Amino acid sequence: MKIGIIGLGKMGFNLAENCVSAGHQVVGFDLQLPELDEHQTGITLVDRLTKMIEQLPQPRIIWSMVPSGAPTEAIFQEMMALLDPEDIFIDGGNSNYKESVIRGKLMAEKQLYFFDVGTSGGMKGAREGGCFMIGGNETIFKKIEPLFSGIAVKDGYLYTGSVGSGHYLKMVHNGIEYGMMQAIGEGFDLLEHAPYSFDYEKVAKVWNNGSVIRSWLMELTQSAFEKDQHLEEIQGIMYSSGEGKWTVEESLEQQVATPIITMSLMMRYRSLYPDTFSGKVVAALRNEFGGHDVKKN
Repeated sequence: MKIGIIGLGKMGFNLAENCVSAGHQVVGFDLQLPELDEHQTGITLVDRLTKMIEQLPQPRIIWSMVPSGAPTEAIFQEMMALLDPEDIFIDGGNSNYKESVIRGKLMAEKQLYFFDVGTSGGMKGAREGGCFMIGGNETIFKKIEPLFSGIAVKDGYLYTGSVGSGHYLKMVHNGIEYGMMQAIGEGFDLLEHAPYSFDYEKVAKVWNNGSVIRSWLMELTQSAFEKDQHLEEIQGIMYSSGEGKWTVEESLEQQVATPIITMSLMMRYRSLYPDTFSGKVVAALRNEFGGHDVKKN
């Protein structure tokens, strides 16, 4: 396939390289085009979206990997104006599922196909094999399924149903992620105050080999402590990008109790004030898997 990818940041660029490795041709666009050797990456860069449209065969497949909110809305409006009937637009960012439902309806009115794709696995997953939760028209999905099967980790993609379902599933996924990272952070915070001296890198390593709590997050915990034994170089500020808040709001709407996810969101807000060691751990984890910014001391 030949596809367009909008947004060549930490996730989008790795996704583009993954697509090329899977045998697809990629036309890439970003407001700040990276300096690439097209012969090495296989990614053709364009400085205008109209050029991308011109270079893609119909029906076009365009995948957006820009931040949610205003950037995604701006790209959506441009696609509404530029795309032709039967073209496919994929939003792979962390958009609110309610906004995705609206965008799907607006595109359907113009005979365009909208897919909301929850994307997980961090930068490494985007490059080597991601996890995708895909909402949209089922018939059209079958036509683009080879794209996902080629760039996902084994058993790492799922057609989730109608428009909105992909981002809904990713929203809940991220709420769970909040709770898991908070538990890890609190555990190491307790170790930091224990009457013993632990090597946190070795603790994370042994916990990740055979224990009940072994996981990729624990592997990333080990990686973070390997770089900085007591995370002294960063502040324990845990930024929140929105999905955890949406999960809590949805739980209130549905009257479903989510106390752990809710408290983990509150702790993110708490971390904006003087440092906690659990905040340092979660901030380090977010940097490890997603390249998210940390505040340095």
